[in-house]
Amino acid sequence: MTTGERIKELRTALKMSQLELANRTGYTDRSSISKIESGAIELDETGISNFAKVLGVTVAQLLGLAEIKIAEKTVSFPIYANVAAGYETFADPDDSLGTVEIPLSWLRGRPQKDYFILRVSGDSMFPAYQDGDLVLVLSQSTMNRSGEVGVVSFEDDLGTLKKIEYVKGEDWMRLVPLNPLYSPITIRNEALEHCHVWGIAKMVIREVN
Repeated sequence: MTTGERIKELRTALKMSQLELANRTGYTDRSSISKIESGAIELDETGISNFAKVLGVTVAQLLGLAEIKIAEKTVSFPIYANVAAGYETFADPDDSLGTVEIPLSWLRGRPQKDYFILRVSGDSMFPAYQDGDLVLVLSQSTMNRSGEVGVVSFEDDLGTLKKIEYVKGEDWMRLVPLNPLYSPITIRNEALEHCHVWGIAKMVIREVN
């Protein structure tokens, strides 16, 4: 493998575009990075050192003289709040809940600001979502389709994590627990004006003891 091929492999593993790498290494456009990766441009000693620093490896690793172990990049999220897996109060943001590190790949190429983390409280969504689980939520104000699991606030100050069912064009929304011990709630007509979708559940983070 050539130095250029190793640069491409590292850049790809870090989810970094050619333009971003160009900007971070002092080049004016992505075409320069393309030429470096293809071997059309060879880096001098200073360039190799610069690329190694940006890509998080040693010069020896970039030159193929030492093994490269690529660690997946992570991002840190504050745990925004507890969300009921029943029908209790939707908690306000709580700075005491700490943070969690998750792999960058879980964001599916979206910016970090498009997501937030909530902690599950209760067992109405058992077994898929258990008490204490963390849920990565994609922020959006509408559901993509009936039957998705989302975070919804209703009656102004109540909130929950539920499977959300509806029929497009009709004035109702049903909040459905996965645990059969709990009953669904149907929100109709004017009450929908006080209902707000916060986002869609995309990933469960569970600590196993």
